[in-house]
Amino acid sequence: MTPVRLLPLVALMGLAACGEPVAKGICTPFPNATAATASGAPAPATAASDPAAPVEDCVHRWAYSLAGAKDSADQVAQATVAACSGQLSRWNQQAMAPATGASTQAEAVSLITGDPTGPIAAHHDFAASRALFYVVQARAGHCAPPPPPKPG
Repeated sequence: MTPVRLLPLVALMGLAACGEPVAKGICTPFPNATAATASGAPAPATAASDPAAPVEDCVHRWAYSLAGAKDSADQVAQATVAACSGQLSRWNQQAMAPATGASTQAEAVSLITGDPTGPIAAHHDFAASRALFYVVQARAGHCAPPPPPKPG
């Protein structure tokens, strides 16, 4: 077939797919509600093994909760990061605490952008990018907000 004859066929296939949800199955499941504390933070074992886990969990929960807002995804992601400022501050404090014989405050070159960066800037960038991802994911997949934490 020539490229000119393939174009209508490709367009027809694209239109046929419009009736089906494109984003089916893209929602990220929430950890078991019993593994979370009453504040919605991951259980201490998770937080100890991965210092970013409380930020990741908070951003995931707030982004899915706020995704239905009429604001742009960027604004909702900013609100998500603001809602998780406590978890982000605790992660930054951990990163700034003196390690055994080493300083964690040194700047390094970002492997993604090549720009100089430090742990606090990297943590904020992580939270902001994950927030935007989760907002867009929740909107595209019509993902449900997280279940409320169980009283413990």
